[in-house]
Amino acid sequence: MDLYEYQARELFRSHGVPVLRGGTATTPDQAEAEAASLLQAGAGLLVVKAQVKTGGRGKAGGVKLARSAAEARQHAEAILGMDIKGHTVRTVLISEGADIAEEYYVSILLDRAERQYLAMCSREGGVDIETLAKERPEALARIGVDPLEGLTPQVAQRIVQAAGFEPGATADAVAAVIEQLWGVFTDEDATLVEVNPLVLAEDGRILALDGKVTLDDNARFRHPEHEALVDAEADDPLEARAKAAGLNYVRLEGQVGVLGNGAGLVMSTLDVVAGAGQAHGGMRPANFLDLGGGSSAEVMATGLEVVASDPQVRTILVNVFGGITSCDTVAQGIVSAVESLGGLPKPVVVRLDGNNADLAHRILAEAAIEGVTVAQTMDGAADTVTAIAERIGSAEPKAERPTTDTPAQEA
Repeated sequence: MDLYEYQARELFRSHGVPVLRGGTATTPDQAEAEAASLLQAGAGLLVVKAQVKTGGRGKAGGVKLARSAAEARQHAEAILGMDIKGHTVRTVLISEGADIAEEYYVSILLDRAERQYLAMCSREGGVDIETLAKERPEALARIGVDPLEGLTPQVAQRIVQAAGFEPGATADAVAAVIEQLWGVFTDEDATLVEVNPLVLAEDGRILALDGKVTLDDNARFRHPEHEALVDAEADDPLEARAKAAGLNYVRLEGQVGVLGNGAGLVMSTLDVVAGAGQAHGGMRPANFLDLGGGSSAEVMATGLEVVASDPQVRTILVNVFGGITSCDTVAQGIVSAVESLGGLPKPVVVRLDGNNADLAHRILAEAAIEGVTVAQTMDGAADTVTAIAERIGSAEPKAERPTTDTPAQEA
């Protein structure tokens, strides 16, 4: 679960990470009141920041400076409701500002490839860290952290030294913050803790001006307090519906819906569909959906309904390997699911293999469901489903080009 910046700040604050004062607002009136409170408490500069779970807020106009409560209100009016990379701004953070002398970057994350944690640090913060890592990798220190040893004071010092900090008060203060961020990372069961920028203020303070935290959903049972951090309004409605039904569903950007039994099979199906789609107009998988070990009629109906409800989906691939659950049970589930849905809203390609596959094929042949195509192999199913998706896309009416010469407004 990704957190909003204001949520990350509160976690930081609870673990001793130095952050500035601030509060959230969902209306211009609340923004003005929060700004007035901060000014009265001694803040000389305010920052109004859009709260969305994506980058590029500043370039989109979602971060503004203010020196009065009225100005903060004006900025909040402009930012609330703004669309930033497909995310609607419903909340703004009103924070006191700081006079910045230098900007740094610090992060701790789970490095699955190396089976350890990874700490990264740079003296060049406040920039796109991916670009920095690609264009100037020497400016980004990467230090592996042994899970058994942890991020000790000695490791923290090694991190700042590798980043190029000269020994002294600033290096010691940054190392101390890195240790505090390690506390956030481990105590909250996070997979990512990032501060960009971590700044040296003109008055000598080290401050976390922006924060990003990703919490491990698999560890949520250990943190009942994390339930309060869930933003139901921001959840994808299809993902929420699938989760309520006990299905493992992740929405992607493609045209071919995918259902399968078992995470490994579904993952490999995504790869095969993407490969086959290269020969059919670049068609790609639109989702990951694991039906689980038992593919009953009810589960199949829910899965088909969720996938078909996605407007980007043109066709659906059901790929099931019969093991504990036999293929004839799955086939009967498909027939029953189609009956409960009152037909198929979109074409479906079915590939069934394994236990009782021949019987499953007979069941589907006898049902003769309009819009269902049975394939014998996974490669054949992927080729068929992407070809159908391409044909449907070609038949769709093309949007008319605008006749005006006015350039499109940048989001």
